[in-house]
Amino acid sequence: MGGGAGISAPARPRTRRNAELGLLLFVIGILTVYAAAMEGNAVGSVTPDFWVQTACVAAIFGVAHIAVRFLAPYADPVILPGVALINGLGVAFLRRLDLANTKAAQRADLSVFTGDGFRQLGWTAIAVFGAIALMFIVRDHRSLSRYAYTLGLTGIVLVLIPAVLPARFSAINGAKLWIILPGFTIQPGEFAKICLLVFFAYYLVRKREVLSLASKRFLGIDFPRGRDLGPVLLVWLLSLMVLVFEKDLGTSLMYFGLFVVTLYVATERVSWLIIGMGLFLGGAFLAYFLGKTVGGPFLNFSERATTWLDPFGDANDKGYQLVQSLLGLGTGGLTGTGPGAGQPTKVPEVRTDFIFSGMGEEIGLFGLTALLVVYLLLVERGLRSAINVRDSFGKLFAGGLAFTLGLQVFVIVGGISQLIPLTGQTTPFLSAGGSSLVANWLLIGLLLRISDAGRRPAGGSPSIGLGGIAGGGGGAPVQIKEMPTEVVR
Repeated sequence: MGGGAGISAPARPRTRRNAELGLLLFVIGILTVYAAAMEGNAVGSVTPDFWVQTACVAAIFGVAHIAVRFLAPYADPVILPGVALINGLGVAFLRRLDLANTKAAQRADLSVFTGDGFRQLGWTAIAVFGAIALMFIVRDHRSLSRYAYTLGLTGIVLVLIPAVLPARFSAINGAKLWIILPGFTIQPGEFAKICLLVFFAYYLVRKREVLSLASKRFLGIDFPRGRDLGPVLLVWLLSLMVLVFEKDLGTSLMYFGLFVVTLYVATERVSWLIIGMGLFLGGAFLAYFLGKTVGGPFLNFSERATTWLDPFGDANDKGYQLVQSLLGLGTGGLTGTGPGAGQPTKVPEVRTDFIFSGMGEEIGLFGLTALLVVYLLLVERGLRSAINVRDSFGKLFAGGLAFTLGLQVFVIVGGISQLIPLTGQTTPFLSAGGSSLVANWLLIGLLLRISDAGRRPAGGSPSIGLGGIAGGGGGAPVQIKEMPTEVVR
């Protein structure tokens, strides 16, 4: 017997793609039942083609699953099914709104290849294939750091474009967040957040040691030196410009929150969270006060804050949207009226900003809680991907991507439930709209890429020369060290 006969080769790590496939089949089952129940209540009977739209959704996510098998075989098996469930429910609910906007006698004959439901299905296909293309192009997430300054500048330009355009080309419902073209609108800020995240992660990898230095200790918390506050103040001013000139609290909170949380992850200093919270709340209060006294560009935010404080007592009916949202949630109660049995069209903008309220009337508090748990699970798996990946840039980038998703949900759900003033944000993967859907699927594509790198066996990940990563703006080379971590599977 040879000397090495008793040594067995190490077992190949499991990719967990079959687990992902099983979860996807479970998701398709849920969507099929939901579609049947929705048509049964909205139409009065289940039509023979109720399953067609769900089958199209299944085909799209089936292609995504096959792509992940080849492009990111070690990626987290929960991320894709979780997003598929939320996205599929969004398509089905938009189909439900199409039925509600059709006369009762004609609903049974309404084609599944028409209306907002079919349009959202088309955007889903575009978004999923966009995420697949991104994973194909970006074979190693660390390569993005080469273009950090270029992407950062691109992100700032995308944020500011709606602010400088005339209102007729950028404003919808008071918020200047769009580029409005004949027959088409795009929300550039949805793509800006990804570009800015690349820059934030790259910048903080380089500066985290300096930003971690403490100046004074107060109440057991180490606070940074005054001269290190420059980047935070700069991003704070940018977020206030978004709040004042684009007239949207949610987008402003999104950009500033992303930077502060990424800064906290990089330095592990709680003081940055305290400083960030204080700066944002102070800026928002200042904008509200100036709106009350001076008016001008501050007036819109002041009016939104006033409506938030007392939506039922607004003499100008500016609180009508929020009132209908609260009534819809209250009507749903704990268990809801049932899919297709409510009156979601009474809530303004139910297909976009208030889709969570419309669904809440029909699936109730229990259903909304389950939906929020799925979002929470996606955020948790994103943070786990950040823990697993071995390089500092990947950790900050994945943590920022996961937090972005969670913050979007907080901002929109907080707005429709009167926790914070209303915003112009859309519910990720659920609301109608191509910009939001495509941008968030690109975010998921990047999370899958980073998750694959973190769960891949040591030595099996694609290599990239990181000895000198020069930012797109000509920054000095930076060394991104490999950080050994325990891989949680």
